[in-house]
Amino acid sequence: MDKHQAKRAGLKRRERRVRSKINGTPERPRLSVHRTNANIYAQLIDDVDAKTICTASTLDPEFRALGKIGSNKEAAEIVGKMVGKRAVEKGVTTVTFDRGGRIYHGRVKALADGARSAGLQF
Repeated sequence: MDKHQAKRAGLKRRERRVRSKINGTPERPRLSVHRTNANIYAQLIDDVDAKTICTASTLDPEFRALGKIGSNKEAAEIVGKMVGKRAVEKGVTTVTFDRGGRIYHGRVKALADGARSAGLQF
């Protein structure tokens, strides 16, 4: 196994460990964060009904209209505010945070802070 396969396997293992302990319900959906080197994605998921309630990412036209690109901490905070605003519009105020196997720091933490500032509680 080369270095990249080992890193990916470790990430998958951490994802499974985190997701085994949390679950999204209609009253308290799961705020799932996925990040790549180029973009960051967030979505609210109801695991009971297997539905996605709302999404936001750096690929959204609303984000692109701001003239921003990429996946830095500033972009992550904007995506967090976008998903938080969309969730509040759908009537969701409390969520369970799913960091997706990543460390809670940097871009993941910035997205969480943006979602909190938009009105989500977790």
